[in-house]
This record gives sequence, structure tokens and C-alpha cells, in this order.
Amino acid sequence: MHIEESIKLDFKDVLIRPKRSTLSSRSGVDIHREFIFHHSGARYHGIPVIASNMDTTGTMEMARALGKHGLSAALHKHFPEDELVEFFRSLKEGASMPGGLPTSRAFYSMGIGKSDHEKFAAVMSRCDNAIEYVCIDVANGYTEHFINFVKKVRGQFPHLTIMAGNVVTGDMTEELILAGADIVKVGIGPGSVCTTRKMTGVGYPQLSAVIECADAAHGLGGQICADGGCVVPGDLAKGFGAGADFIMLGGMLAGHDECEGEVVERDGKQFKRFYGMSSRTAMEKYSGGVALYRASEGKEVLVPYRGPVADTLQDILGGVRSACTYVGAHKLKELTKRTTFIRVTQQLNEVFGKS
Repeated sequence: MHIEESIKLDFKDVLIRPKRSTLSSRSGVDIHREFIFHHSGARYHGIPVIASNMDTTGTMEMARALGKHGLSAALHKHFPEDELVEFFRSLKEGASMPGGLPTSRAFYSMGIGKSDHEKFAAVMSRCDNAIEYVCIDVANGYTEHFINFVKKVRGQFPHLTIMAGNVVTGDMTEELILAGADIVKVGIGPGSVCTTRKMTGVGYPQLSAVIECADAAHGLGGQICADGGCVVPGDLAKGFGAGADFIMLGGMLAGHDECEGEVVERDGKQFKRFYGMSSRTAMEKYSGGVALYRASEGKEVLVPYRGPVADTLQDILGGVRSACTYVGAHKLKELTKRTTFIRVTQQLNEVFGKS
């Protein structure tokens, strides 16, 4: 047993200190990023926000909607093979097809089982290698099997840009990049419908995880994606300020038209269901129930129905632009260099309630 005495922080524990700025307007901030990925050599240009590969948010409709604004989506891993083939073929044809979007806007997601690999290889073959971005996704990225699977995919598909996770420490971030990951997905337990910390006692405050994993990844030429923990637009600014190259959103994009599921009504108000992929709801939907050897590590909630995602994107991206103006960052890539965090005990004045 060992106790680590250093303080670890979450987004709620800090604010960003303002600094002198020569920016005259939020419109002068460029929130796009450009990367050349370490292993694939592919060039990325876009707004580095990704819809989570949960089946409620990681939909093809969400990918198309976000793609129009320069953002990305990670498709959930439960789509039938034929649907995936059709979707990625449409990407290859680009904007010439109705609803088409650049390939940089969508990640194929998969687990690390034999059937996951076989399905991916089949889709890849049938869509003429149109897939360029892959998310290899497990709840626990600390297993040898996971590392070996990343190595296997990298060896078989050297052109792919691979995002892999989840981990929360620098050592495993380095291990994944050396194994072939271009982007390491960071986060254990911070998600709004994740109960891993409650059920297992395992986790890591997300701000500190991002800072430590970003430092490790950038030293090897890799990138990280902060996955989970963002509740308000200011949390994205803190994540980028802490060194995240990409940020993945689930709950903040839930409840929209582009999300899976029907609108339900309760007491005259409209909602959509949102649940974690390790919840009983998800396991009953895709695995026939919770296996005898494990417990549910997610929950299901009803979130207010919010219409098209475009309006929410304006709020989120507007908040990030505004944060950049407060510290004098003309471009998003400058935000981390201009960020000084101050520890706080309170974020908001809630005398008139939470908002």
C-alpha cells in the first residue's frame, strides 16, 4: 500500500487567471488546430472536439452535424457492419454526396475482442480502406492485452490514426504511444453517467490527469484526448489550457435531435434518455444483461430535450473563444501557454440557485 500525498485537481477546483490581451473581439480567435500525427503521418485540421462513442451521442447523424462545423464524432461500436460500410464509403466520396463530410470528422470505434478485430477488418476491406481514424476503446487501458491489441492494429494498418484509451497516468500514456497510438484517451470515472469510482474506488481527478498525460504524450510527439468531466463550456477551456489536444464530450451533447432515442414526456416536459456504456441499460441492450462476473458501472438518466445540436455548439465554442480572449490567446494552440490556474473553493455565486 502507498499513499500519494500530492494534491490532484478537478476542473471544479480551479479557475483561469486573466492576462493582458491585444485581442479586440472573440471573433479574432482561431479555435482550429492542426496536427501531423506521430505514427500515421496524417494531417488534421479542425476544431478538436469529439462526440463520445456512446450509443446516444456517437451516431452517424451527430457525425454529420458536427462535421459541418469542423468538429468530429466517434461512432459507437455497436453499428451493424453494413451500416458502417455504407457510412464510410460516403465519407470517401466527400461533399459530393448528400450528408457527406470529410473523413477527418469520424472515428470508427471498437473494443479489443477477436470479434471486434474481425468486424473492423471486414468493414475496412468492404469500404476500400476509407476509414482513417480509429478509436480503440476500453474502460481499463492498463492491461497487457490492450497494449498488444494496439500494437496489432498499428502493425496491420500503418496508415490509420489511432486513438486509444482510457488511462490517467503518464507511464501508460507513454506505453500506448510507443505501442502505436497517435492519440491517448484520458479519463477514468469523470463522466456524468459513469459510476466506476463509486463501484470500484478507482479513478483520478481529470484536470491533473490531463496535465500529467499531456506532458508525457507531448514528450514523445503524441496527443491526448480528455474524455469526461466537462459540464460547462469553461471546463473545455480548462482542459485545453491544461494541455489537452482534443476533448471528448458525452453529456454536454446529450439530448439533441442527432442523439439516438425517442423523445419522452414527463409532467409536460420533454426528455431523452442518456446512459453510460457500462450501465445495466447498455449491457442489456447489447450483451443480454450484466455478466455474472461483473457489476454495472454506469447509470441511466433523462436529460432535457434540446433540439438541434448547432445551438449548443455555439455556446460551447463561444465559451472557449471567450476564454482565449481573457488570456490573450489568438489561437487555441496558444491557450495552454497562456494559462495559469488558480485554486478556488467556489466557482459560482449561486445565491439565486444553480444555473
